[in-house]
Amino acid sequence: MKTSNFCVIGLLCCLLAAPLFPQSLTKTGTTAAQFLKIGVGARAIGMGGAFAATADDITAIYWNPGGLARVYGHQAYFNHVSWFADVNVDYAAVSSHFGDFGVVGAFVDVLSMEEMKVRTIELPGGTGESFDAGGITVGVSYSRMLTDQFSIGFNAKYIREHIWHESAAGFGLDVGTMYRIPVLNELRLAASMCNFGTKMKMSGRDNIVITPAGPTGTNLVNTDLEMDEWSLPLIFRIGVAADVIKDETSRLTMALDAIHPNDNTESLNTGVEYSWNEIIFLRGGWKALFERDTEQRFTIGAGLHYRAADVVRLMVDYAYQDWGRLKEVHYLSFGVEF
Repeated sequence: MKTSNFCVIGLLCCLLAAPLFPQSLTKTGTTAAQFLKIGVGARAIGMGGAFAATADDITAIYWNPGGLARVYGHQAYFNHVSWFADVNVDYAAVSSHFGDFGVVGAFVDVLSMEEMKVRTIELPGGTGESFDAGGITVGVSYSRMLTDQFSIGFNAKYIREHIWHESAAGFGLDVGTMYRIPVLNELRLAASMCNFGTKMKMSGRDNIVITPAGPTGTNLVNTDLEMDEWSLPLIFRIGVAADVIKDETSRLTMALDAIHPNDNTESLNTGVEYSWNEIIFLRGGWKALFERDTEQRFTIGAGLHYRAADVVRLMVDYAYQDWGRLKEVHYLSFGVEF
């Protein structure tokens, strides 16, 4: 009983932490590694990103590592996103359950794009050179049940992004908790903090420029331009979810997440998921409610989870996200559980 009370107090502390930070402050464009904010998993996106308290599959690694403790057996997962401006985001993860020890996972998240021409004012058609840009995150996860109702999880990750001959690297930590209450079929409370870590600063030979010096400006000096350091996009999530309908064939889950980032205003994500026999899924939601100047809007999705054998389950999920004046985004996910 003492352990259970301690866990509840810890969860409440996490839930109350976010309001202690400055409110209604917009700092858009002041953090590094922006690809860390691109959501993972067509299931979660189909629910409008309201997934902190629903996370019970391998994508919990991204949304709330505390939910990973409920992933039994072994899972492998791949997610592809066709982002704006011909940018692609690919995410892969694996996890294994080791009894009372908990769940161990590993993941990689890659942002990539095609090469582009190097253009200058003098040569707007291109210099004959090309460059690319991208980012990668590689990490490991651990989660376990502390009681029958309370779980906690952690991620440790290496982050790198680059453009042409410059790159920046850093390290980040995620922590998440989930508490399940046996009311309304199951009421879940969750909190997570993602991307707490080092600052990142671009460096490389592109920072070296030739500067005229001397009385006549005829002396040329190599100058190293010092770049600023930028924090990671720190995100606090507080979530609540409940299975408002749950019987032998049907389940209806409703979820709500409150989001507090360090580079934008607070917002809400809300979503629903209907399941028939845990085989066919329909989802809908609204992302970034009340976020200032947002283009994110409604999301819809569907999924098919088919048990091909007694020990293997195949999972295919799709989601569509409307971005207002911007291009819509499509998410496609594949997973296997064994």
